[in-house]
Amino acid sequence: MATKRSAHTLWEGDLLAGNGVVAFGSSGIGSLPVSWPSRAEQADGRTSPEELIAAAHSSCFSMALANALTEAGTPPRELVTSADVTFQPGDGITGIHLTVKGTVPGIGDLAFVAAAEDAKAGCPVSQALAGTTITLSAELG
Repeated sequence: MATKRSAHTLWEGDLLAGNGVVAFGSSGIGSLPVSWPSRAEQADGRTSPEELIAAAHSSCFSMALANALTEAGTPPRELVTSADVTFQPGDGITGIHLTVKGTVPGIGDLAFVAAAEDAKAGCPVSQALAGTTITLSAELG
């Protein structure tokens, strides 16, 4: 069954001096402030589209990797994944770097890296962001 998730943003003012609030409608987890300075300069307690993409990508990748490892007979005990999304004003998102450190009994380093590369390619968020360079660092911990 297909699912649909939604969020909305209320923006007030122009790009440089304005600000907005992103609300998470599907989950009801609340809302977060957003502004151009928080996107292009310092976060200053506000989020950005790139941070939201990083959250989506790190969680999607972790799920894809956990599934692949489990299907291979080596379920992970723990996966710690970060996603760093680089935004360059005027150019847009110029790259995403995923870093994963896993505790996975019964698997070697090469097999873990291979599973992580496959998860990177197969994760639906990676596929949605296919126009962006996505790199990966993976290691067992």
